[in-house]
Amino acid sequence: MKADASQADGKPGLLSGGNPQIPKGDGDAPVQAYIAAMPGWKSALGRRIDEIIVENVPRVRKAVRWNSPWYGIQGQGWFLTTHVFTRYVKVTFISGASLQPPPPGSGKDPDARWYNIYEDGFDEAQFVEWVRQAAALPGWDGFDTLK
Repeated sequence: MKADASQADGKPGLLSGGNPQIPKGDGDAPVQAYIAAMPGWKSALGRRIDEIIVENVPRVRKAVRWNSPWYGIQGQGWFLTTHVFTRYVKVTFISGASLQPPPPGSGKDPDARWYNIYEDGFDEAQFVEWVRQAAALPGWDGFDTLK
């Protein structure tokens, strides 16, 4: 069940599971709006994830699509997206099956792998390695901002 688009205080609403409902947009501003709207401890984690990506991927591009931040490189495609759930933040690496070691989560897409980050369960050193590797791989070019 979806929450209202915004709360009475003007802040973005939360979808079921606590994912912020942020309009589609390109650039840093919509991603920062998403991070600010992440509930509880997840907002600090979102800021740290964003910092790590910016520190390790100098040409990073950002967007919000489908109520989730996306990170990519112009001409190379999108390599990572995040999404908030009730008890964790899911970070999906688009070409995650090629990472070493591959992130633990997998599903129907044979290339994508994900890492669910729970409160007090963030392996930052491993995450930095995955970000560096993922940014060096061809990404997904499924929407037009990086073509």
